[in-house]
Amino acid sequence: MKKLVAYFSASGVTKGVAERLAKAIGADIYEIKPKVPYTDADLNWMDKKSRSSVEMADESSRPEILNNDADVKNADIIYIGFPVWWYREPSIIDTFLESYDFSGKKIALFATSGSSGMGNSAERAQALTNGRAAVLGGKRFPGNAGEEELAQWANSL
Repeated sequence: MKKLVAYFSASGVTKGVAERLAKAIGADIYEIKPKVPYTDADLNWMDKKSRSSVEMADESSRPEILNNDADVKNADIIYIGFPVWWYREPSIIDTFLESYDFSGKKIALFATSGSSGMGNSAERAQALTNGRAAVLGGKRFPGNAGEEELAQWANSL
């Protein structure tokens, strides 16, 4: 079974978890990069006019992705990771989900957050793939999640 870990990381926390997950399960890894990188000011969640706040307030927001060359076609299962923003996946994950044909694929979501849950991210992923993918749900991890914990979760799906 071919595995792909695709992730978006604004501060590096999700990147670390994604790298450990990919290593633990023998998966390829792909970083979802915004065409316009986020600055610290863009990520200021306390500023209602910051880029991330504006994007998350508009459910139709689809930030552009730098490259659309993830090897989704050859993967059987895609683990998609992201930091929790406003109790769900960042809008750039919505862009990613709408940018590929996930027909017949399995998708497992993972998120990083100190305490916030993933909300309805799994339901949103199912809708954004037009029901063509089997979304296996998701799990929130702390930034220091280890390879063993990540492998146990991935292997339980």
